[in-house]
Amino acid sequence: MAVGKMVARSLGPMARQVTPRAAAALFRNVLDAAIDGRGRFPGALAVAERHLARAGGDHTRAADEVVEQHVRLAGAQGFVTSLGGFAILPLALPANITGLAVLQARMVAAIAHLRGYDLGDPRIRTAVTACLLGDDTVTELVQKGSLPSTPLAIATAPVHDVELDHRVATELGAILAAQVGGKRLSLTVGRRIPLLGGGVGAVVDAVATYRVGRYAQSELPPRRSA
Repeated sequence: MAVGKMVARSLGPMARQVTPRAAAALFRNVLDAAIDGRGRFPGALAVAERHLARAGGDHTRAADEVVEQHVRLAGAQGFVTSLGGFAILPLALPANITGLAVLQARMVAAIAHLRGYDLGDPRIRTAVTACLLGDDTVTELVQKGSLPSTPLAIATAPVHDVELDHRVATELGAILAAQVGGKRLSLTVGRRIPLLGGGVGAVVDAVATYRVGRYAQSELPPRRSA
């Protein structure tokens, strides 16, 4: 799988030592790879345009199909990286979390492009990152004052806020570090059992990706006529 190869060659060494600080730096590489592509792994723009052509120019349908494709990919890579059970968990779990982040970031960025947002705009890249936090986390961070507002407000802000970009990346990095550290116990325990772990990994990753996709669609309304 292209995602697995990219993670192993480009991001794997960083993913094996994931702390909140390192994860924030890691995610900047993840976001660049997801949006711009890397090697044989197509970026968000290429994916969006391919689905738009298949949908006959229907932006709404194309965005739905982007989500469907990435849900399938997330489930597949979650199954494969979870098959080995406890013996390979220390290596497989970081690769799985990183691969999932790449897929979800590309999915959200492709949706943003289809909705008329400029992926070259740093505000949009920050908004893409914020979408990956998910609805519940964003709501909590806004209530705490850690984030000023929603991904849509970030995307349409008058100017790019470098400090905000760092805060969002750090929050997402902390989530990635927590996942790699096994703090999401249900996921970790399920993946310790060969074969059963693969099924758990597939379902968890697919559902998580579906939720991120739907959240992105709700937070990034069309800026062009679809």
